[in-house]
Amino acid sequence: MRIRIIAKIITLCIMALVAVIGFSGALQRQISASSSGPAPAFTGAPGEADCSACHEGTPNTGQGNLIITNVPLNYVPNKNYQITVTVTQPQAVLFGFEITAIDDQGRKAGDFSLIPQSPSQTQIVQGVVNGNQRRYVTQTSDGTIPSTFDTKSWSFIWTAPTSKVGKITFYAAGIAANGDGTPIGDSIYTRNRPSFSGTLTVNFDGDTKSDIAVFRPSNGTWYILRSSNNGFSATQFGTSGDKPVATDFDGDGVSDLAVFRESIGTWYILRSSDAQFTGIQFGTNGDKPVIGDFDADGKSDIAVFRPSTGMWYILRSSDSQLMALQFGSNADKAVPADFDGDGKTDVAVFRPSNGVWYILRSTNNQLIAQQFGVSSDIPVPADYDGDGRSDLAVFRPSIGTWFLLRSSSGFTGIQFGSSSDKPAPADFDGDGKTDLAVYRNGAWYILTSQGSFSATIFGLAGDIPASATYLLNENSL
Repeated sequence: MRIRIIAKIITLCIMALVAVIGFSGALQRQISASSSGPAPAFTGAPGEADCSACHEGTPNTGQGNLIITNVPLNYVPNKNYQITVTVTQPQAVLFGFEITAIDDQGRKAGDFSLIPQSPSQTQIVQGVVNGNQRRYVTQTSDGTIPSTFDTKSWSFIWTAPTSKVGKITFYAAGIAANGDGTPIGDSIYTRNRPSFSGTLTVNFDGDTKSDIAVFRPSNGTWYILRSSNNGFSATQFGTSGDKPVATDFDGDGVSDLAVFRESIGTWYILRSSDAQFTGIQFGTNGDKPVIGDFDADGKSDIAVFRPSTGMWYILRSSDSQLMALQFGSNADKAVPADFDGDGKTDVAVFRPSNGVWYILRSTNNQLIAQQFGVSSDIPVPADYDGDGRSDLAVFRPSIGTWFLLRSSSGFTGIQFGSSSDKPAPADFDGDGKTDLAVYRNGAWYILTSQGSFSATIFGLAGDIPASATYLLNENSL
């Protein structure tokens, strides 16, 4: 058996070298034949082959599976994540894998590092695909032996980029070999997992798309249409007069049901991670709740904007410390968002009287003032171009038009909606870009960033769309 396994490894390496030569036009890399692991650029990512280049068979038709675990739904810049790849296959005697992480432009996103082991189970290799440098984690020769019967897992560290780069996708290919010394009869598996830069809001099922959801003040009930399976749920949580503030307070990647009761300045949160309820008094009557992760720990913080004094009060989830900051005036609208892409929500206001946005960047405490909009516009900041930075944006009800000042692709105006619509943007198609959406008396109209239009009847007149965060600035809903 030992001889057959060694022969199998040598066969795989020779065929990998042949594949490198065959793909040399599209995949430029420097690699030599080695029994320690495969060549780079065989993950099935755009511009790459997968293990079928060296092994006969059709990917994902075997009796096993490939799973990528612990990829964050929304990554935090410069944070370390321990990622695990697992390949399973009945009666397989050798296992291998390769994984990479790239942005929507095909460029390396973040970096990999290894977890010390003896003997080493994983290694890092590099390649160039279509002019873009990429890094890969793959197995070593010692990392081919099953962890337990019929399965093998490898773990390593992925460090997110130092600033947001938009949606990142992990591409992995795996092989479960039968050890007969030939490329025939092996099973090939491929998978990919996305990680978002904050566009994935109102996500109640933990998949990769925002959900259509409304809060009904008349009975304090949340109605959710889950994108993962079109499943419907109704949960009573809140009362008339509450402001819906659904966001991820516990950092599990799933939005929590939450309301702010302005009359008594109290937040009520139903955590998705453990279904536990909490009530926190933070604010006074007249304060406006604001949603954001001001300390970049991957959890939304409890925070309010006090128009009467222009004060922001933020209770940081990372250390439970209070942050108080004077920024704004009585008529301003709070528009917190991550405009500089550092993972921290920036304190910001929109001043209707002059149509100016005032932003205090968290990266360097620099004040930015930019005129974009008119007094009747509704501010709807979000990442519409998928570069990881929120864009200045307004919806003009008088003409039903969205005006976007995109941080990477410039200005555009799109007519989508009517004067009575409530703008409710979110990433409904999961591509890492915020989509245009309006709520009209029980009907949702969505125009995705890829140009696809949909209309969904969900809700009643008087319901509050969960993604219409601008409504938090209103005195009554």
